[in-house]
Amino acid sequence: MVRLINSNNIDKIANILYRTLRFQEIFTHIVEINNPKISPCIYAMWHENQFSIHGIEDKANLNVLISNSADGEIITKTVEKWGFKVVRGSSARKGCVSSTMHLISKLKEGECAAIMVDGPRGPLHKVKGGAIKLAKETGAPIIPMHWYSPQKTFVSLPSWDKMKIPIGICNIINIYGDPIYVTKDDDEKDVAIKLKNSFDDIENRAIEEYKNAKKLKLWKRKK
Repeated sequence: MVRLINSNNIDKIANILYRTLRFQEIFTHIVEINNPKISPCIYAMWHENQFSIHGIEDKANLNVLISNSADGEIITKTVEKWGFKVVRGSSARKGCVSSTMHLISKLKEGECAAIMVDGPRGPLHKVKGGAIKLAKETGAPIIPMHWYSPQKTFVSLPSWDKMKIPIGICNIINIYGDPIYVTKDDDEKDVAIKLKNSFDDIENRAIEEYKNAKKLKLWKRKK
């Protein structure tokens, strides 16, 4: 069976995806809620919210961890066109050591990182150790993030991660949790629980934060 994605069509698919997302960008409006804007830091999110990084203003200072898969190659070519930096690898597979060292170097240079903590293939909403290890080695805080919109144009795809994307006119909030600092002596399981609790907290707060942003007309102000 012929693979839909192969070395001969990756560039073509990436260009189509980028142009589609650039067109959607006209109708996508994101405002940030409680981003502490610490640099360096490690932005952490569930895999379903990976496109939330588009709401981070300082894209040129952000290194995004993307898997070495063919799908990852397409995503890499797309996000690089948007101005992000990319580190290829995984927190649990081949390429882990080199990608981790690369991110440690970037964090120590004062740049930020973004990691999908249950990626690249799940289990869904299970915190893996990549972000925690980076925080231990660099002292950079982990900043949980979540994006939310109640609008019907904010849809979940039929994928394992239920990836969320806007389709059409869509007002979205990026909501951030308190920075989580990790020492070398901290137990990784305890930190993982703390991070999961923070995700639950900001997800629960998102509805009221959205209502408040709508009341204050924050999207219009951003324009």
